[in-house]
Amino acid sequence: MAKKAKGNRIQVIMECTEHKASGMPGTSRYITTKNRKNTTERLELKKYNSVLKKVTVHKEIK
Repeated sequence: MAKKAKGNRIQVIMECTEHKASGMPGTSRYITTKNRKNTTERLELKKYNSVLKKVTVHKEIK
């Protein structure tokens, strides 16, 4: 049986915005956690994109 989630921390998926706009094949995604009580809006972090070989903005997706 699955356990109920404890607390307010949830897993979110971050996706690169520049890679999506460039039209290149593949995607750059990261999985991280956030506290939904303190951070109600969507996360936006700078992370490394290995395909583009530079640091880009990654936004939280659904």
